[in-house]
Amino acid sequence: MANEMIATNLDLQPGVCIKIVGDVPPDAKCFRVNLGKDEHNFALHFNPRFNACDDTNTIICNSKQEGSWGTEQRETNFPFLPGSRVEVCMTFEGNQFTVRLPDDSQISFPNRLNLETINFLQVGGDFKLKTVDFE
Repeated sequence: MANEMIATNLDLQPGVCIKIVGDVPPDAKCFRVNLGKDEHNFALHFNPRFNACDDTNTIICNSKQEGSWGTEQRETNFPFLPGSRVEVCMTFEGNQFTVRLPDDSQISFPNRLNLETINFLQVGGDFKLKTVDFE
């Protein structure tokens, strides 16, 4: 079952880590975490795909500006398992985002929108959100 959570007016400054914990169902196809300005402007679209959109065990990172997608960054290190609890920590560093994955490896993605603050968070797809912490 797909779930979705949206938070707005966050005013998150560089240096903050957004820690997301949740459960991935056994039949998961994909889930997503979007960080940015609003629903049309994502500085980071983080999309682990178990089996979706012709991708298998691939993490897609991208940006979206005024509704138009940028160029995908594809990661083949895929430390997610269906039927497991996962934790990711997304750190907003001003000029980029660093995502710490469940195996403690990291992905970096540039802040293509040059946002100074993060005001929008969306978590959705095949993911049962348990907690969101700002550290």
